[in-house]
Amino acid sequence: MISLLLLTTALLAQSPASLILGGTVVSAEVADTPTERAQGLMGRVSLPTNSGMLFVYPDEGIRSFWMQNTPLPLSIAFMDKAGQVVHITDLVPLETDPKNSELPAMYALEMTRGWFEAHNVRVGQSVAGLPNAATR
Repeated sequence: MISLLLLTTALLAQSPASLILGGTVVSAEVADTPTERAQGLMGRVSLPTNSGMLFVYPDEGIRSFWMQNTPLPLSIAFMDKAGQVVHITDLVPLETDPKNSELPAMYALEMTRGWFEAHNVRVGQSVAGLPNAATR
């Protein structure tokens, strides 16, 4: 019985987050450990429609992303601890020059390049459904 409970808890922890931004529901894989955040979307060549990866940190800070080993063209939105978008930028496939959040952020959401613009997501908007801060 305990094994089943642990397995169910582990599976729930790996479930994607359902976020709402720009009036659209997004299914986001959650990267909330240092290992998951370091791996990110490396090696991916596509994402399903309205899907992305949500990076969750334990606190706010200037976040830096690069695209080493990531051939997929992406855009990224950084959100503060209240879930408000503080910066959006495009990421260049395989580029190793980092892109910074410019303002402190607790969350970062990577989507297929151009997704935020196509869905009228702008700096200052709120994102609903964000999980709690990462524990590490």
